[in-house]
Amino acid sequence: MKINKSGAVLSRIVQLGETLKELSRKNGKEYLPLNRGVNQVVNIDLTEVVKGIDFNSPEIQVYPHGAGRPELRAAINDEFFMGKSSPDNILITAGGMHALDLVAQTVNIGRLYLPTYYWGCYFKMLKIRGIESVGYDNQSDLTGMIDELRGNAVLISDPSNPLGDKHDDGEQLAIISALNDAGVVVFHDCPYRRLYMDATDDYYTRLINMENVIITESFSKSVGLSGQRLGFVHTCNKELHDELEVRVMYNTNGINGFAQELVLRLLTTPEGRAAVTAFKERTTRDIALNIDYLRERGFLAEEFYHGTSPRGIFVIVNRGEQELMDHYIGAVGLDFFTKTKQEYAKGFARICVSVPHEKLVKYFNAIQ
Repeated sequence: MKINKSGAVLSRIVQLGETLKELSRKNGKEYLPLNRGVNQVVNIDLTEVVKGIDFNSPEIQVYPHGAGRPELRAAINDEFFMGKSSPDNILITAGGMHALDLVAQTVNIGRLYLPTYYWGCYFKMLKIRGIESVGYDNQSDLTGMIDELRGNAVLISDPSNPLGDKHDDGEQLAIISALNDAGVVVFHDCPYRRLYMDATDDYYTRLINMENVIITESFSKSVGLSGQRLGFVHTCNKELHDELEVRVMYNTNGINGFAQELVLRLLTTPEGRAAVTAFKERTTRDIALNIDYLRERGFLAEEFYHGTSPRGIFVIVNRGEQELMDHYIGAVGLDFFTKTKQEYAKGFARICVSVPHEKLVKYFNAIQ
């Protein structure tokens, strides 16, 4: 049997998780898995939310609408776009990675410009799709690169993975507007933003009429549902939306009906909104406490946050992957997240700070 190999390999993050399990089995020690990119402070409490779900309904048992349930797309328009866009601009996907993959394979671009430090899966996904990627150092550099960027696309993630660096909204929107006006395609992937924001946030409404800006979003981080694999794409380009719907149809035959029902209830019912609010409040509280603790103890790699602030579920610490492993902390070396600065990055690691504050303190207090 001949195999058409992609050339990509399984994520080092996943492999590290298996290593931690094996080490724990052998030495009986509990490891703190900060290598994972999931919110671990608390799970969202769905007890009251699922009580009203009719599991025998057609919405769950029958093939779903190709673009996603109309009620859910309307709820997303209200929640993310203050009702100022249109449900017809929204397409439901099987998570944020599926959204990005759909966009990358559909939009005709030469290359995708990634930040110097980027989520490793971007590169693997592009490799599978045969799309070349190149890097840019800072968002502020992009407006001076417009001639080079024409015919290509730029990915903007804020707060980002792996750095967790948050840029000023006004400055970022001005950069995106300049790129859009110059005909440069922007993939706007910011799944960590909504962990901190609610429906009063008007950031996305300022992007909705930019034809060259494609928003990819996920409910994995903002409401803690990484296991349900639900996200969406927003585009005001009807031709792109229609093609994405075709590709979803022949790729998945529709997106999981239960996940759509669950998220719809989280966005629209009193029980759902209460569950989301409680999840966000507890999660963001412990994240803030953890970042403050790491900064006070001198673990935070401040050099990565010039002109930005550490916010999101990740930060960079000035300890390497192996040193943290020696103290029973799972982390991913920063060199995994860059192609151009691997040697420099080896002295740092990305950790997930969305864990209970007392647990993070317990493990890092053991490091001198």
